[in-house]
Amino acid sequence: MKFYYDLHIHSALSPCADDDMTPNNILNMAKLKGLDIIAITDHNSCKNLKPCVEIGKELDILVIPGMELQTMEEVHVLCLFKTLDAAMEFQDWVYSYLPKIKNKKELFGRQFIYNELDEIVGEEEIMLLSSANVSIDKAYNKVKSLEGLFIPSHIDKESFSIISNLGFIPYNLSIKALEYVDLIKLEKLKIKGFIPDDVKFIKNSDAHHLGLISEKENYINLNKRSIDDFFAYFD
Repeated sequence: MKFYYDLHIHSALSPCADDDMTPNNILNMAKLKGLDIIAITDHNSCKNLKPCVEIGKELDILVIPGMELQTMEEVHVLCLFKTLDAAMEFQDWVYSYLPKIKNKKELFGRQFIYNELDEIVGEEEIMLLSSANVSIDKAYNKVKSLEGLFIPSHIDKESFSIISNLGFIPYNLSIKALEYVDLIKLEKLKIKGFIPDDVKFIKNSDAHHLGLISEKENYINLNKRSIDDFFAYFD
């Protein structure tokens, strides 16, 4: 069966996202657009995952707990998990490596934490746009230890991507999927030999604004819409 997805969405916890990227707004927009599966992937944090997961259950949308990690190489990686507990454990691990720099709200934007009613219940003070002091290899090993999925973000972009920043995809990492933005650029990377064999490709919105959440166009085939089937697809 086809299930339509967007696995790269930022809530208002990400300072570069609009303040109206609240849990209810995100999930209701995903519902209006006909999406079946989404992932909330804020920069270096998971503090808005719980309300999004719960609202998703009410709206019959599978919400994959996630984060967009920024490694010490300034590479962005989507880290997706089977459970909230695993995601929160990963968050605690990432926080232990984040520089203790206070967010500059006037420059980067606010970092809001919400409950299931879209009420602001907190604000993250640490600047989430920093790089965590962890290498790609170390981050990969931590994600795998939590049975998570490690997907390098927007590999065809000229900044914050594994190819632009490293010049290659490390052969020692068993990467199962890659995110791309432009099909033509992706094909060029394939021709140049940057892309490993037997890897799946996903295309997401990287939405920081409600209107940018994906339309009903990108899908994966699963037996049923479940966390287990979703992760099995990438094995």
